[in-house]
Amino acid sequence: MSDPLRDQRSPLDQLPDRDAEETAEWAASLDAVTEAAGPSRAAYLLRRTLEHGERAGLALPHLLETDYINTIPTAAEPEFPGDEAMERRITAWNRWNAAAMVTRGSRLGLGGHIATFASAAWLYETGFQHFFRGKEADGSGDQLFIQGHASPGIYARAFLDGRLTEEHLDRFRRETGGDGLPSYPHPRRLPWLWEFPTVSMGLGSLAAIYQARFNRYLQHRGIKDTSGSHVWAFLGDGEMDEPESTAALALAGREGLDNLTFVINCNLQRLDGPVRANFKIVQELEAQFRAAGWNVVKSLWGSAWDELFALDTTGALVRRLREVPDGQFQTYATREPAYIREHFFGAEPALAEMAKVLTDAKIAECFRTSRAGHEPRKVYAAYRAAVEHRGAPTVILAQTVKGYTLGAGFESRNANHQMKKLTGKQFREMRDLLELPIPDSKLDEELVPYVHPGADSPEVRYLQERRAALGGPAPARRVHAVALPEPAAKPFEALTKGSGSQEIATTMAFVRLVKDLMREKETGRRWVPIVPDEARTFGMESLFPSAGIYSPLGQTYDPVDRDMLMYYKEAADGQILNEGITEAGSMADFTAASTSYATHGEPMIPFYIFYSMFGWQRTADQMWAMADQLGRGFLIGATAGRTTMTGEGLQHADGHSHLIASTNPAALAYDPAFAYEVAVIVRDGLRRMYGPDAEDVFYYLTVYNEPKVQPAMPEGAEEGILKGLYRFQQAPSLADDAPRLQLLASGTAIHWILQAQRLLADDWGVAADVWSATSWSELRRDALACDEAQLRGEDHLPYVTRALDGAPGPVLAVSDWMRAVPDQISQWVRQDWHSLGTDGFGLSDTREAARRHFGVDPESIVVAALAALTRRGEVKPETVQEARARYGL
Repeated sequence: MSDPLRDQRSPLDQLPDRDAEETAEWAASLDAVTEAAGPSRAAYLLRRTLEHGERAGLALPHLLETDYINTIPTAAEPEFPGDEAMERRITAWNRWNAAAMVTRGSRLGLGGHIATFASAAWLYETGFQHFFRGKEADGSGDQLFIQGHASPGIYARAFLDGRLTEEHLDRFRRETGGDGLPSYPHPRRLPWLWEFPTVSMGLGSLAAIYQARFNRYLQHRGIKDTSGSHVWAFLGDGEMDEPESTAALALAGREGLDNLTFVINCNLQRLDGPVRANFKIVQELEAQFRAAGWNVVKSLWGSAWDELFALDTTGALVRRLREVPDGQFQTYATREPAYIREHFFGAEPALAEMAKVLTDAKIAECFRTSRAGHEPRKVYAAYRAAVEHRGAPTVILAQTVKGYTLGAGFESRNANHQMKKLTGKQFREMRDLLELPIPDSKLDEELVPYVHPGADSPEVRYLQERRAALGGPAPARRVHAVALPEPAAKPFEALTKGSGSQEIATTMAFVRLVKDLMREKETGRRWVPIVPDEARTFGMESLFPSAGIYSPLGQTYDPVDRDMLMYYKEAADGQILNEGITEAGSMADFTAASTSYATHGEPMIPFYIFYSMFGWQRTADQMWAMADQLGRGFLIGATAGRTTMTGEGLQHADGHSHLIASTNPAALAYDPAFAYEVAVIVRDGLRRMYGPDAEDVFYYLTVYNEPKVQPAMPEGAEEGILKGLYRFQQAPSLADDAPRLQLLASGTAIHWILQAQRLLADDWGVAADVWSATSWSELRRDALACDEAQLRGEDHLPYVTRALDGAPGPVLAVSDWMRAVPDQISQWVRQDWHSLGTDGFGLSDTREAARRHFGVDPESIVVAALAALTRRGEVKPETVQEARARYGL
């Protein structure tokens, strides 16, 4: 009976076989080995043959998995260049102080995490002593994305090298006084130390890939030589489940980012238990990274395992290591040797024979603590292999024990992520294990002490000498104030003069402005246009041939539109980052560019333009992290609003991004109605973010795809545009006793209330002033600041209150956003407040029909205005009914 699996045809059957007899002989040889020596031997021979073929340069598919053993065997490890005994003492001090800091904080209920750094201490220490370059050499150094939960260990090291004091450590998670230590890497809270916020899991790995890529971008464009900078991202194996963690692996592999190393701490545990209880996370990750084109270095077993591997003459140990699931292996780390003899070595006779020559102490050492991630020589070998590898990024899969050195009550326990302190007994066990000179009397005190060998001790001198040799302290954030020259007035004046009779959308007005600014001699090359594959939607295709689309390979093909004026041009020194369909990747680009002023001392001006619906809603977490990283630049929500996207429907109709943006303290969110407002806002943004007194803010502008005639800027409007509100057009002249009201609108809604203004005057004898509300959130921010000042006894009146004071009648606010957006300012408006908006889901239809559906079209605005006046007794109730009938509402 035939085997259906073996009878299946191969894709190779489609190719000509020059010698079918030779092919059959190879297959017969493999069958013979399988029958005589078993499938394991046959598989081994195949793998060795493939490896040999790869080394010989043959074009072969890569193996996605290798055996569950170290990539670099002990015999091949390079000589360790440091004083291992000294580095062990330094690491011991750091371990102790990290645990002491969290335990002392726990008395106040502050919490903290101990087990992560305990498992990863050598992964960091080896890097700090031998690899991580500081900023004092070239201003850039290496970029370190520290795993968030390991922050206590980084603080402990900064304490050892004199950058932090005991008082600082005692203010861990106590920030209200202004001199505390943030719980995790937060640049905004501790801007001299942290460069990158990483505790929003998954974002660190994504940001690291795009940071490495942006380093290349700066170099290829001639902005700065970043060839010496290496990006190191420290991640947890559980964190790799976040979709962002692996979202850009292919980009890094495709572009050969050998300036990037991931170090994944594979302690096999996530927050509540095993990462892959029934599977093997290391093998899974290896396959993912190899498939994406990464160099993979597995550093799994400590030197205690060398004896076991030497005894494995049949391959039984390697086979057993591959088949035991992670959940079971974690159990081995907590059980007695007899259990391991029965359940691990008892799986097959060859292993049982091996176990007979192993002592209980050897078995306990191997299965409980002997992991490569705890041995500096093995970590050094892996790091050196990573930095010397060329043509691809490297991932190091380093196996550790979570809670290592914290005692049996912590190590490999499912609950250790939630364990926030050590008992006095555990501290004594830890002291003895680490051989620290701490007397029992110190451990009898109410608070476990911090320990320091002294500023002039051999350990501190060694640490500081190593850091000096590598370019200074790390991690460290440095800002070299480099103010950019103010651009010429001409590009802005082109918009403030208006468009005459030509209709243009504010999206196009913005693109024209930036295109002109990119021609500026001094600052033009610093603009970084970022777009997720819809440049043509936003009218940016004219930038393709002039600025070029960045690709490290240049353009290796003839573009299909090469004979056209605006052809698709890729270039190694291209200025545009066109990322494909990835808002997350584009936002990571923006973060790297917006913080280049600190990372590299080179201020760049990124603008990231996107469908407004797919910005804040999809990547608000990244925008928050970017604000934490003190990024500066322009986010452009294009095709904004809930009713301007004709025909696109629910998932394209943004009516809420301004509400989300208002939650970010660093975001200055504007909804300009006219091209001249765009010009004023961008010009002010350049001043505030890139001038002599640069601020750590970023701008969010929503622009629309609805073509309109753009008026010239009214005289004296600048202040109101920037503060968020100004009177655009006064009411038409009517009788002195005519009912009055104020119409406020932002963005494209200004055109609806202008029509409503005319209808109110012509049809109903109502006089309405029209106000452009460029920023509801900035008006609110100013009002909140005034409230705070009043609580301090200072007399401050909000700008919105002052602007509308004396304006007669009720206020009716209208926008293409949900009503909660304009309602942000209602409590500071003294007049009767009313609002209209686009609450609910979007829908597909014409603009006019959608606006009628949401009740924000001119006629609906008129009815709402009359109703507001009716409530004041200034219009008869039947007038409202008459208006509804007249307009078919």
